[in-house]
Amino acid sequence: MRAREVNPSIRLLVLLAIISLGIFYLAEATRHKKQAPYYDLKFKAATLDKKCQGLIHDELKKRGIAIDFENDPNGSGLIGEQSTLITTDLGDLRSKLVSTNPNFAAAFVEMFKECNLKRGDRIAAAITGSFPGVNIAFYSACEVMDLQPVVITSLGSSTWGANNPDFTWLDMEKLLYDAKVISNRSVAASLGGGTDNGRGLSLTGRRLLLDAIRRNNVELIFTGNLEDILQGTGSLRQNIDLRMKIYENQTKGQSYAAYVNIGGSLASLGSSQNGKLLPSGVNLRLIQANFPARGVINIMAERKIPIIHVMQPIDIADAYGLSVETTPAPEAGKDPIFQRDEYSITSTIIYTILLMIIVAVFIRIDVKYYVRRQTKILFPPRSGEDPEL
Repeated sequence: MRAREVNPSIRLLVLLAIISLGIFYLAEATRHKKQAPYYDLKFKAATLDKKCQGLIHDELKKRGIAIDFENDPNGSGLIGEQSTLITTDLGDLRSKLVSTNPNFAAAFVEMFKECNLKRGDRIAAAITGSFPGVNIAFYSACEVMDLQPVVITSLGSSTWGANNPDFTWLDMEKLLYDAKVISNRSVAASLGGGTDNGRGLSLTGRRLLLDAIRRNNVELIFTGNLEDILQGTGSLRQNIDLRMKIYENQTKGQSYAAYVNIGGSLASLGSSQNGKLLPSGVNLRLIQANFPARGVINIMAERKIPIIHVMQPIDIADAYGLSVETTPAPEAGKDPIFQRDEYSITSTIIYTILLMIIVAVFIRIDVKYYVRRQTKILFPPRSGEDPEL
């Protein structure tokens, strides 16, 4: 008989590939959805967030404040106007829409857990009027985790934020506090904007912000006299120092377990460039190099306090499994942050062992054939002998 000329390795490899694909399919079939860590807390936070949004929506209707459905297609009521007398700078509409997702509260739960926060921990926070949706998410997560936030607000807002002079962020916050859905609210507020004292706003705009702070009975952060505030000539450095004094006076002997920055408050960040340099999300250790100015966030980082920085909501949404689709409105508890894919470990181990055995058998067959083939080449059969013997 004539020796086979075809190399069996190619056939074996094709067969092995088919078997491997089959085993991979079997392993994939064991994949199932499982609740993500801290599911209950995340769901409660998102549900509370949705409730808060509903209260604000109802209050807008009660006050006769129209919702712009062209720019706020889900009718959240958390999207303001493009420009008002208290609008401090430009903002991105898509970021504002993404920030109205009630599941943002679940992202805060996860970030708080990354910082190892526990019940009763006191955290410092700086928020602005620019992202009312993120502010609500923050408060909702604090509520379900029983954290004690000490919050200072920069009241001005960028475009599309809480920039209605008659219904500012402080008005929204007080509404939720009075309704007893949140247990804490701002202990102090500044005008925001340039130098944290309203620079860049008109005199009328600064007066409107002062009126909002007064009617909500919140301590005003300012340096100098009232005339300095109205003229927007205060000192950013002094405002930063005043904020630190307020935070320190509120601790009651406790140290802060985290510092949260939401938005672009200059007193919190030190400069607008700092906000871009800081990584979004959790920063357990903030590298202190190359910051052009020092704000409250830098001082807190120097004290080894974990930092949570939320200035780009879309970055947070991408990192924590939140929908970035702006329509339809995301449902509380439905985003990927609430679940994860999981495989059957037992089945995966069995399939892996089975594949290893099959590969070993195929290698043995291939090696055996190779040895036989090389033997025939080195020791060819004599004339008259059967080559297969």
